[in-house]
Amino acid sequence: MDQAQNLRNIIKAGSAVPALSRVITITSGKGGVGKSNLAINLAILLSRMGKKTVVLDADFGLANIEVMLGVRPQYNLSDLMFRGKSLSEIIAEGPENIGFISGGSGIREMTNLTKEQLINLSARLSELDRQADVVIIDTGAGISEHVIEFVMSSAEVFLVATPEPTSITDAYALLKTLDHQPEFAREHCHIKLIANKVGNEKNGRELFEKLSVVADKFLNISLEYLGAIPSDQSVSKAIMKQQPLVTAFPNSHAAKAIDNIARMITGQETIGELKRRGLAGIFSETLRRTLSR
Repeated sequence: MDQAQNLRNIIKAGSAVPALSRVITITSGKGGVGKSNLAINLAILLSRMGKKTVVLDADFGLANIEVMLGVRPQYNLSDLMFRGKSLSEIIAEGPENIGFISGGSGIREMTNLTKEQLINLSARLSELDRQADVVIIDTGAGISEHVIEFVMSSAEVFLVATPEPTSITDAYALLKTLDHQPEFAREHCHIKLIANKVGNEKNGRELFEKLSVVADKFLNISLEYLGAIPSDQSVSKAIMKQQPLVTAFPNSHAAKAIDNIARMITGQETIGELKRRGLAGIFSETLRRTLSR
């Protein structure tokens, strides 16, 4: 059986899985903007609201999530791929009943996956549809092929940026890269900006306007504004303690802002295109593009 037929069989099998999970892909144009910190804290807040939530650390080989949580999982994605472990075995238990899947730390084999291995990984991860209400994908930063594939395949993308000029420029570069992909279906991809490390809500709106105007004018990509998270020393203190912000400093300004975002997105979960597609649906899109190349 040739590779193309194998891919078709994976797509067919994936389409039989009920699309149960709501998938939120969190990304950024550059590192250091607070993307992983947001993913962890959103997951905990959604768990408190009764959602079974799993964080997938898709920054292969770096494992930021486990470092920030101060948890060393027994297994990671490389064990799923190369050492015969099941999906259930590699889901580590995080704080407040969240699950997380580590991308592995310093593992070269996870940073150099072939196209065929990525396809296999996608098929295996689609099993999460049976196990989670919400899956948060924490991508790597930047415009690598892996990042762009996750973003293109997702119905719901949170783009994190800060007021720093380099962050704004790199966020625009990510959007421009998306715009240049022939397969990018902008009408099915809701990209929502989260302004992080801002002085106040007004600064967050200003950051959104800067990006939104140029994206709409030059790229024909419409951004939505999801909210702002203020600069807060509690964030760095929580990271140093290797504890989630909403647990270590629940009354901090940043924690309250993330809580507002969590409540907002919970209220959106059945609106239009935000109805659950599941990981199977997302990965089927990736595989279909692979077949067409």
